[in-house]
Amino acid sequence: MGITNYILDGNMNIPRIKTIQPLPESRLLVTFVNGVQKLYDCREIMQLDRFQLLKNEVFFKLVAVDPGGYGVSWNDKMDLSEYELWTNGKAYA
Repeated sequence: MGITNYILDGNMNIPRIKTIQPLPESRLLVTFVNGVQKLYDCREIMQLDRFQLLKNEVFFKLVAVDPGGYGVSWNDKMDLSEYELWTNGKAYA
């Protein structure tokens, strides 16, 4: 992996996102460029006003990887960073 596939955050290298897959129960399966997969549960953020639309299953499934892999988004106002998904996602095997 080249350095361009990672984002430097202090002493931690955060890999960019390769793919995103919406799953049942408001979860996201995130695959990073280093091959690591993490499961991110969106139910907690759905309690926040700005993420209320994610409760709509059809809208939730519209998630896409942002250009460059620096995050995922549903629209211009609703997104999650690669840092959030990497840090708060749970290992997936």
